[in-house]
Amino acid sequence: MPKKCLLILLDGLGDRSYPVLKNQTPLQAAYTPTLDHIAANGANGSYHASVLGQALPSENAHFSLLGYPVDDFPGRGALEAIGAGIDISSNSVALLSHFVSLSEKDNILLMDRGKPKAEPNEIAELSSLIKTFYLDQVTVTFHPTAGIRGILTLKGDVSRYITDSDPFIDGRPLVSIKPWQAFRDNSAALQTARILKSYLNWVYQQLSSHHVNHSRKHKGLRPLNGLVTQRAGQLQKVTPFFQNYGLRGLIIASGMVYWGIASYLGMDHEKVADTSDPGADIEQRIKRAATSLVDYDFVHVHTKAPDEAAHTKDPIRKKSVIESLDSGIKRAITPLLTDPDVLVVITADHSTPSSGHLIHSGESVPLVFSGRGVRRDKVKQFDEINSARGALGNVRGKELMYLILNHLDCSKLVGIMDTPFDQPYWPGNYEPFKLE
Repeated sequence: MPKKCLLILLDGLGDRSYPVLKNQTPLQAAYTPTLDHIAANGANGSYHASVLGQALPSENAHFSLLGYPVDDFPGRGALEAIGAGIDISSNSVALLSHFVSLSEKDNILLMDRGKPKAEPNEIAELSSLIKTFYLDQVTVTFHPTAGIRGILTLKGDVSRYITDSDPFIDGRPLVSIKPWQAFRDNSAALQTARILKSYLNWVYQQLSSHHVNHSRKHKGLRPLNGLVTQRAGQLQKVTPFFQNYGLRGLIIASGMVYWGIASYLGMDHEKVADTSDPGADIEQRIKRAATSLVDYDFVHVHTKAPDEAAHTKDPIRKKSVIESLDSGIKRAITPLLTDPDVLVVITADHSTPSSGHLIHSGESVPLVFSGRGVRRDKVKQFDEINSARGALGNVRGKELMYLILNHLDCSKLVGIMDTPFDQPYWPGNYEPFKLE
């Protein structure tokens, strides 16, 4: 049986059907001989990281597919902060944040443009202006990361259990920041909501009167006069991936949130950059994974390309990206498919629709296992419909990690306890019996 696992994660691969593609999904319509070949020689199924119909962001889906429960999730803000190299502690809250164009109407702030274009020098000058804010022994700091985006940290007696301020859709008013209902009487959550609201008000006043925005208005451009926030996070204790599953793990990815997930779970990560050629990107990542399997038992190769293509709301563009990825996989995957010690798993974290206003959607995604000993079903095509007819059935949540352990021949028989922790793998890292 295989000893190592390569998980290829095609982010946002799943989709809906479109008339322009003859009522097929972009994956169905794409020419994918490599993925179809892998499907024809493996066990197929559908996967959802939670429950059908629930739309998951990538970070929540990754936590689940890596075998972690909802209670262990610290919030995306904290994960991106770690990935960006920002030093945060348990008494810090981190939020995703970015510049927006705001206007006032009846004393309400409206988001005129959620993703305004700006020059690097403009962003740098405005970021410096709003970098630090103090109120009631809480320090608020804005950390620019990429383009108009940044991480906002609050340090002191604070809580992550607050609502977002980002309405996501242009023309809508900003969301009033409040504690979650379950924390409506929590003093830290109440203070965090109050201080964050004060900071965002201060930011609006500071930016609106700045010469950068006066200059932009003179040029007919919308101002960069506000920030919006979302997905607050706060670090907590979590069991490392190796202790949970007995596998030395590595994530190869281009996004800060995936570097943060790896660090948070005690996995190693390798930072790579995206180019305009997703096929070449995935090819290089798989080749790097092949060499890394010497030192690791579980290597997760990630590409954001299908998700980003879907966010353009162009199903034909997504189809083209999928075809590029298939070509790149072909150039790198053959040695791994023929290696008896390697289990190859290909799936996605969630579906991303190429039309409509949803960011992600709740349909399942295709899944395939390929390797020595894996059952071979009658599926011949890797897509949302054909894969669902396969031998793996409907896989949910952490069942994916259990299936990987099973196909690596290290799944523990329920009831066996060789360590004080009831981990799902066997043999555990147990203490030898000594004679007294």
